[in-house]
Amino acid sequence: MTRGEVYWAVLEPRSGSEQRGRRPVLVVSHDIFNRSPGWRSVIVVPLSTSSRQSARGPTAVLIPGRAGGLPHDSIALCHQVTTLDRGKMANRAGVLPGPLLQRVEAGLKMAMSLT
Repeated sequence: MTRGEVYWAVLEPRSGSEQRGRRPVLVVSHDIFNRSPGWRSVIVVPLSTSSRQSARGPTAVLIPGRAGGLPHDSIALCHQVTTLDRGKMANRAGVLPGPLLQRVEAGLKMAMSLT
């Protein structure tokens, strides 16, 4: 598992307005953690196909269909970054191209007010 890979994951249990169900997620945690056998969690950004999510501003990043193995245009919800147990990660869909990963990183910086 490496930074920039897209996986299908099961986001249950969740509450409130958190993304839930089986959906693609983008791995954004550092590869030092991702490759450590003792590190059981991974930091991800959930993806959504809802066009309403694109109105959320700079923390909602468009990922075109086919990029990263995604079947449809998707929105990376950088404002909902979360940690998952690796056991919730299912099939690997693909890898996001570098320029798209950089756009998601910019969305994460905006969501967390990082410079």
